[in-house]
Amino acid sequence: MTEYPATIVLVHGGFVDGAGWEGVYNILRKDGFDVSVVQNPTTTLADDVAATRQAISKARGSVVLVGHSYGGVVITEAGNDPKVSRLVYITAFAADQGESVASLIKDAPPGAPVPPILPPQNGFLFLDRTKFAESFAADVSAEKAAFMADSQVPWGIKALEGAVTEAAWRKKPSWYLVATDDRMIPPPAQQFMAKRAGATIVESKGSHAIYVSRPEAVASIIKSAAIA
Repeated sequence: MTEYPATIVLVHGGFVDGAGWEGVYNILRKDGFDVSVVQNPTTTLADDVAATRQAISKARGSVVLVGHSYGGVVITEAGNDPKVSRLVYITAFAADQGESVASLIKDAPPGAPVPPILPPQNGFLFLDRTKFAESFAADVSAEKAAFMADSQVPWGIKALEGAVTEAAWRKKPSWYLVATDDRMIPPPAQQFMAKRAGATIVESKGSHAIYVSRPEAVASIIKSAAIA
């Protein structure tokens, strides 16, 4: 088994927890990488950055920081840590300084799918369970998609509105996996953010939950970043 100097730190997005990374985790571990999975509270951006920095501080060697969806905002901020050498965005929000998920989604292009986000409940957001599979996990098995819908993690409005203070991708190399069948973040928006960040772009068929449905494709771009 080959040993690599970098530790991979995986950061999940909104509505889910770190368990969805299991397939990616298993592939990377089999290939000899140290891997850490962050469990964001998804209450505020500051709280999630703090949880991610805790994982970074415990990592051996340099860190390849990977974020899915809202996790892209988290790694954009937490990635300024000097131990982080590379960033990998998995159909994620690669926000710039002053941007948040809220600001990036407020002007959706005409005809773009509208995520089925329900009205806030006590400061937290959920996706409509009946539309979760179609919007978030269309290529995941029906059983797993149903479980993901029923085990949603409340996503804090303060996390949605949390703005980046300094975009790590401006100083560090980045990679971006565009999921071409995503119905949460339109592929053209993904392409825009990836190109703006100067990222190495890989396209793959897959839903917003590509990290669950196609772990091989996700692990592949992470490994490319780690050994670049």
